[in-house]
Amino acid sequence: MKEFVIQRYRADTPSGAGRQTLLRIDDEGKVLFADNNAETVLGYDASELEGIMVHQVLASREDDPFAPVNRHRIENGQTVLVTFRHKEGFFYTAGLSLRVSMRDSDEAANAHITQQENSEIDPRLLRSAESAAGFGVWELDIASNQITWTEGVYRVLELRPGTDITPEQALFYCQRGQGRIRALFRRSAHTGAPFTIELDLLTAKDKKIRATLNGRALKTGGRVRKLGGTLVDRTGEMQRDQARTRAEKILNATTAASPGLVAAVDKNLNLLHFNAPYARLFASIFGAAPRVGDNLSRLLEKHPNERHLAEQLWQRAFEQDSFIVDMPITQQSGEWPVYEFHYQRLTDRQAGSQGADKSTYRDDVKSETTGAVVVASDISNRASNPGDSEYRYRHDPVTGLTNRREFTARLQRSMEYKNGEAPDRSLLYLNLDAFGDFNSLAGNGACDRYLRELASILDVRSRPQDTVSRLSGDTFALLIENCTEPAARKLADDILNLIRSFVFEWQGHQLQTTASGGLLVMGKDTPCDPEQLLGQAADLCHDAKTSGRNRVHTAHASRPESDHSDCNELVAQIRKALDKQALILEFQPLKPVASVTWGDHIEILARIPGNAAHEHWLQPDQFLPVAERFDLAKRLDRQVILQTLTWLGEHRLLEPRLKYCGFNLSLASVLDDTFADFMESVLRVSNYPSESFCFEIREPHATQYPDEVAVLCDALHRIGCRVALDGAGASVESYRLAAKLPVDVIKLDRSLMFRLGDDSVQQIMVEALHRIAQEAGKITVATFIENDDILRKVRTLGIHYGQGFKLGAPKPLAELTPVAVDLPTGRIGG
Repeated sequence: MKEFVIQRYRADTPSGAGRQTLLRIDDEGKVLFADNNAETVLGYDASELEGIMVHQVLASREDDPFAPVNRHRIENGQTVLVTFRHKEGFFYTAGLSLRVSMRDSDEAANAHITQQENSEIDPRLLRSAESAAGFGVWELDIASNQITWTEGVYRVLELRPGTDITPEQALFYCQRGQGRIRALFRRSAHTGAPFTIELDLLTAKDKKIRATLNGRALKTGGRVRKLGGTLVDRTGEMQRDQARTRAEKILNATTAASPGLVAAVDKNLNLLHFNAPYARLFASIFGAAPRVGDNLSRLLEKHPNERHLAEQLWQRAFEQDSFIVDMPITQQSGEWPVYEFHYQRLTDRQAGSQGADKSTYRDDVKSETTGAVVVASDISNRASNPGDSEYRYRHDPVTGLTNRREFTARLQRSMEYKNGEAPDRSLLYLNLDAFGDFNSLAGNGACDRYLRELASILDVRSRPQDTVSRLSGDTFALLIENCTEPAARKLADDILNLIRSFVFEWQGHQLQTTASGGLLVMGKDTPCDPEQLLGQAADLCHDAKTSGRNRVHTAHASRPESDHSDCNELVAQIRKALDKQALILEFQPLKPVASVTWGDHIEILARIPGNAAHEHWLQPDQFLPVAERFDLAKRLDRQVILQTLTWLGEHRLLEPRLKYCGFNLSLASVLDDTFADFMESVLRVSNYPSESFCFEIREPHATQYPDEVAVLCDALHRIGCRVALDGAGASVESYRLAAKLPVDVIKLDRSLMFRLGDDSVQQIMVEALHRIAQEAGKITVATFIENDDILRKVRTLGIHYGQGFKLGAPKPLAELTPVAVDLPTGRIGG
């Protein structure tokens, strides 16, 4: 529940002046109470307001005090300007601030706990306890030699409750120790001493179980009149002990047969287990024979460097599930074999689940680390070949493919040898998508194994005349020779499909990803510099990645000098417009299509002025790629925002009308940690409320950098601004982003609009995105509405806003100026 203070807003009236009213609204937006000033301020009698939803008296969804943008500002103690709909139908602006905030569920329940007295426990509770804990209660009357059992004892022995049975018959269920049980009963009856004994029982259904029999004397008037106690089923512990014994036998047999080194330690680095090869090698290197229970740190006390390294590796094993490292067996001087060490964390759930009923272990219970195990194998032959230093110089040590040095040499030879013949050649540059996630999921060692397996598949599946290389980290290249452009395009698509379908199983994890590629088609005029060619292919790959990943962008190689002058001209033209603050600003309206909404909703569009070479304005598709390539995009974004705010500051009458002013952000601004601070500083001196401004982030950027985008959304929300996801529907990731990403507006991609009127599949996709947005409390905008058919379908689907030439073409920002009105006091507007 929240209490809001509402006061009519006028620019010429000081803050705090004028009559106020108070509304009390619950967490669902229903008005619970309105004071007697409601009719004066809001136009409604208090009785008319109570029980209705607050949005019924607001002008639009953007004015909802519970919307994320408004909520953040209100909870921070700020006054928010919202537009109300008067009972008579006109609109007006009012300031809204928070007085009291309390969750509806915060009212405490009255309850207390007291100790139960010595009254009898409800038999139903006793039966429930016995069933859950696997025990039963027994009682022996010494005078009559009669034993009474609860249902729990019958259940432990798998007898039907109430079965007629004598004490002597009950003893027959004990496989051994019957005489000892009789002796314990007699001693307890004579001396009053309690007793406990572990029993192996054979139940009525011939099932072997283990149980604990507890007993104590029950005295009356100082004399032992009865014996009583419990029979507790310990079968689960017995099964775990048996499973542990079996596991130890299997472990001993497995490690004895392993030629590698095997050792396990607890969290204090005490040795739990090791095999004979480990013991022999440890003794030969460090001069001490290890024993189970020895502490590794103390065994290596005379070797501080080895001790420090061992402690670091084991500590890392305790903190992550598994990892692999390749290194010499010791750091001491001399020639030592290189081993691959595979560390695996041990947890209590791993130990406890051996042979037990796995259904009793909950996945949401956090497991406790109990130790770690290492398995090491000698890889000296693979890691080093003293007789083939030339091979190591030209090949990648992890995958065995040619390295960048060898690849550029072969590319250079290919260009020099065949340049005059202009053969069909292409260069495919590949970068794995989101490969960095594998490291946190499975560790460096698993990543290396994934790369080795993938490289082997790429090498086998490529043509014999082609060269496959690992350039660095997660980047590969393929030199495709004697292959036409259509065939090279098909080959690139096949390789992407191969990478996408490749699944690497590791420690219960499935490592699988996609790749983005740049295919550079080389012709007769292709430059001979291999680094230039790799750079052009890398640029194409980057474009493919920022466009949504898992795709190949193709272009023909060009000499740098052929487009260098054009690029320089465009860069100079952009810099000139920025330096002189001479960007040309236009706006395109967003109009409500589902309901009437008051106010202006616009998106700001920027153009670059022409020059002698380009008489017409430069459109975004002409100057944005160059601005991004030469690191001018971030400055361009900020200049558009500054010029817009400067113009708005000169037209104060637009303030109550402007409900949405959208700006497109480049990837450079999205990844800029200082952008939110920049916006906060410029909005601090602006008369326009922060919630009027929305920043549009492209869907490919949100897909590639979801965490960074989420952080930016939170930062912009804190200062009161809104965020839009632009281009939703361009990929399948859009549905997840629309639901989970903390944005306020979902702008549908143009590809969904072209045949929306007659394409049922596109209609379903648009409807699904709209429903997801509605459930998440977000506004939807349909873009590129170019005709009546699309507009009708958009309105039928319930989309909130529309944008496109059918609703309004881009216009100069100056045309947004309010119409001039001459009053006796002077002229306003214009």
